Amino acid sequence: MQRAPALCYIYANTLDMHLPAIIRTAGLFLLLCAFSSDHRKVNVFSIGDSTMCDYDAAYLASFGGENYPIRGWMQMARSFFNDQVMVHNAARSGRSSKSFRDEGHWKKVIDSVQQGDYVFIMFGANDQKPDTARHTDPRTGFRSNLAGYINETRAKGAFPVLFTPVARRKFDANGRLVDTYGEYLLVIRELAAEMKVPLVDLQQRSRELIERYGPEESKKMFLYIQPGLFTKLPRGRKDDTHLSEFGATKVAELAVQELKQLHLPLAAMLR
Repeated sequence: MQRAPALCYIYANTLDMHLPAIIRTAGLFLLLCAFSSDHRKVNVFSIGDSTMCDYDAAYLASFGGENYPIRGWMQMARSFFNDQVMVHNAARSGRSSKSFRDEGHWKKVIDSVQQGDYVFIMFGANDQKPDTARHTDPRTGFRSNLAGYINETRAKGAFPVLFTPVARRKFDANGRLVDTYGEYLLVIRELAAEMKVPLVDLQQRSRELIERYGPEESKKMFLYIQPGLFTKLPRGRKDDTHLSEFGATKVAELAVQELKQLHLPLAAMLR
């Protein structure tokens, strides 16, 4: 596709020599010129935390051992987009809406965003942490940070999409999940409505899925690792926050279903 403008130029400069042939094929070349000048792949950038991010082989080996099963849902979501989309997963483990910007990760993203691209925004889990590098108050700092990401994305002519964080696996005595996010969820939902930003309520959808699996079966969505399976985890691990490959894939499926329901132009590029 990159050569099309040059072809159009050559074609225009041979009109006098080959007029009869040119007339017969003019429509085709004009269509090619118009298409090639505007057509490009759409970029989807995602910013968020460990339940969203990519995990490469080096990280897996250092964290738990070879083939450690942790995955981010956006990592697994790539296969749901067709070849018109380029996914740039900039989510990073341990980051909040504050630290993601303070550490310079957002600048790298927004500098790359072009008109017509999408930015998926999912924070909240690490904003709850007490340390000053990450903590935000839901009604002040957290809200302001999300609004900043939205406004800066729109200033580039791109489309922000808000996501509520993935539900944690915490059951009560009645087999219902306990909400662990509180006001952070309310702020995301309210801000989406106020700023007219598409919202994927991933917390609600993942909560429903985890509850359907139930207290035992839902463990396969998270990191429940038997002792001795990995050399760096001789006692195993029980983690109700981070997703297994199976869990990340199921959450990615939920996200894609919700994106289709939003009727964004991006929906036409989802498998």
